[in-house]
Amino acid sequence: MNAHQHNQIVNFIWNIADDCLRDVYTRGKYRDVILPMTVIRRLDAVLEDSKEAVLSMKKMLDEAKIAKQTPALCNAAGQAFCHSSPFRLKDLTSRAKAQQLKADFIAYLDGFSETFRKSSTSSSSATR
Repeated sequence: MNAHQHNQIVNFIWNIADDCLRDVYTRGKYRDVILPMTVIRRLDAVLEDSKEAVLSMKKMLDEAKIAKQTPALCNAAGQAFCHSSPFRLKDLTSRAKAQQLKADFIAYLDGFSETFRKSSTSSSSATR
């Protein structure tokens, strides 16, 4: 990707932020929303092909009452991290009520493997 293409994509994203987030967040706070959501969407896309395998493995591990599930779930995902929530980020857009969206989004975030959540928490606290 050359610099011109990169700048076009960046401008496109910021224009969407300006259109959609105006009056919800102050302009300087867009990055606090856009960057994390971009990363989350990318992770969701990376894990999309293995989603069914991970959910199947989770169901099997739950039925066997196995507590430490992360290694098996990450293996099913084929990644160093995994996501075991039944939600996909795109599924959450159909929520009509803000309360339901918030609860489902929290459940979605909690579906990421513990190692991922710890690294993202320490990263976000370092940037505050």
